[in-house]
Amino acid sequence: MGILYNVPDLKTWGIMFFILVVLIALNELGRETKWGGILLFVIVPVVLTIFVWPTTCAPGNEYGTGNWFNWAKTYSALAGCVGFMLMRYIPNATKHKWVICFPPLILAINICEAVFRDFEAYSFHAFAGEKINNLWVMSGPWNIMNGIAGILNILLICGWTGILNILLICGWTGIYISKEKSKDMMWPDMDWIYILGYDLWNFAYTYNCISDHSVYCGVILLLSCTIPAFFIKKGCWLQHRAHTLALWIMFIMTVPQFADRLAPVPTTHNPKAFFAVSFLSLVVNAAAVIYQFSVIRKNKLNPFKDEIYTDKAFYKKINAENK
Repeated sequence: MGILYNVPDLKTWGIMFFILVVLIALNELGRETKWGGILLFVIVPVVLTIFVWPTTCAPGNEYGTGNWFNWAKTYSALAGCVGFMLMRYIPNATKHKWVICFPPLILAINICEAVFRDFEAYSFHAFAGEKINNLWVMSGPWNIMNGIAGILNILLICGWTGILNILLICGWTGIYISKEKSKDMMWPDMDWIYILGYDLWNFAYTYNCISDHSVYCGVILLLSCTIPAFFIKKGCWLQHRAHTLALWIMFIMTVPQFADRLAPVPTTHNPKAFFAVSFLSLVVNAAAVIYQFSVIRKNKLNPFKDEIYTDKAFYKKINAENK
């Protein structure tokens, strides 16, 4: 990965693999058992909030975890996990439109936080690269490109009118709870096209704004939810994403020195790499929006009410296995 990163040694590769396996395993614990989810996403964060994070994430600390973004991201990710658990375990919760509005809304909020951060990173005018809030940042056109890609990704959440759908509380009628013991929150319309666009956008965001931490909070973290979405439990990518994101943020808020001191993987700090990553993110998300719009027009769908990919094989298979 010499173009994007300078991976120091074989030991660091082993650490990255270990983190990936642990995130996937803990996600399964939270997914398969109700008490596993309560322990991981309610009890543990309450304890850490009271006894640990005020020290490890104090404002101005040397690891950059004391800024507003880390705190906001932590609790918005946890809100997603807790909200999804309530939807999964309260009988017939998903029959109410205002309830099934929650998943796309919390996803859009999380994306908006990162989009704002990308634009904020550009406003630093650190065009030669410098440490800001104890994190290395290089401002550039990549911040603007990827900010736009993030906005496009919000539109992809459910058709090209995604933002209006959030305001009107409709458009996600396909969300339901699986019939299995795990009671997963299924969203079959959230297909591989969306996952690809999201992963590229989110990786570019981490590369732009948390550069020298991005191999963990970008590459490894995205793999930890994308692998289960394709090989363990299909159709509930957003649930996988919420779980693994919350787990990683809680860990880094608790052990903030990990990515800087214990197992650092610095980027190459190459402007060409920043540009290429964000350019790819923008192109793919723009193409996905165009494709989704073409499907809506071709099938004469109402993006305020209809699901998009009901005629696709993956959609039919997920519903056949889980309804």
